[in-house]
Amino acid sequence: MNFPFYTEEPPKSSPTKPVELPQSRQKNQTRPEAYLPDEGLVKAVNVALLLGQPLLLTGEPGTGKTQLAYSLAYQLGLGELLKFETKSTSTARDLFYIYDALGRFHAAQAAKLGETDIRKRSVDYLTYNALGKAIIRTNPPETVKDYLPAGFSHTEPRRSVVLIDEIDKAPSDFPNDILNEIENLYFRIPELGNVEIKATENLAPILVLTSNSEKPLPEAFLRRCIYYNLPFPEKERLEKIIEARLDTFPNNDFLNKALEIFLQLRQEGRLRKKPSTAELLNWLMVLRDMYPNVDNPIATHPECVLDTLSSLVKMKEDIDKAKDILIATK
Repeated sequence: MNFPFYTEEPPKSSPTKPVELPQSRQKNQTRPEAYLPDEGLVKAVNVALLLGQPLLLTGEPGTGKTQLAYSLAYQLGLGELLKFETKSTSTARDLFYIYDALGRFHAAQAAKLGETDIRKRSVDYLTYNALGKAIIRTNPPETVKDYLPAGFSHTEPRRSVVLIDEIDKAPSDFPNDILNEIENLYFRIPELGNVEIKATENLAPILVLTSNSEKPLPEAFLRRCIYYNLPFPEKERLEKIIEARLDTFPNNDFLNKALEIFLQLRQEGRLRKKPSTAELLNWLMVLRDMYPNVDNPIATHPECVLDTLSSLVKMKEDIDKAKDILIATK
């Protein structure tokens, strides 16, 4: 694998076979067995589990809010995490299911015209989303079989971890609209005669909600949650996170200098968007892989810091400021 992959001068002719590129590193960073929760987060998780209440996490982007849910499912042996990615258009119903009313209508019309048989049941136009799927799963298969669309596999009752990610992205009425459903873990399906499906108490889903605090959440909603704000890690904790997340632990001199630069960029207070822990890990991987046979690339190739600044600084107005900070820290 030859680096750089892309150059200023294009070749005279395109390669006869695709250039070999590295695999995505995302999975390496998100392995649940490598997630290191801080002491306060561990306590908040256990309080939420004791009370059976949702856990609401806030904190800077890139501090591990989303990854906590994967870690929790992993540590509790609950298998696949069920994730709902909140959007600005999300409604309360979307958290539980979506119904293809248009598909149902077209199928009915086609059947009337003799173009097809309407063999699908109404339930087959349902697709369960994260919390709806989790509530269904807590019930014995025989009690919910009439509400399972074709292809929905459910063989035994089980508990799930549900992540409602970035809930502050949703419209302002979204948290209020799901108050009772979140507290009592049930939902109704008007398209199936307004049937109510409720979670069994002994297998109630574990809810993790994240927010980037882009807008405040209603007090009535907050009252139903256990809350924790993930602080940005101190230097010693960053070292532990790096050791857990990266397959090869960097040379100490390299790590110390990299952290000095990273923390300087964060602490100066001049950057509009401070680099996150996730971006630090990306930066270290880039430096390590650009110079695989060099113990401390920052010392031997100081230009590499500016060359890789794009992995740390993500806003146009911050670029010149970051360069000034880097010059001052040399």
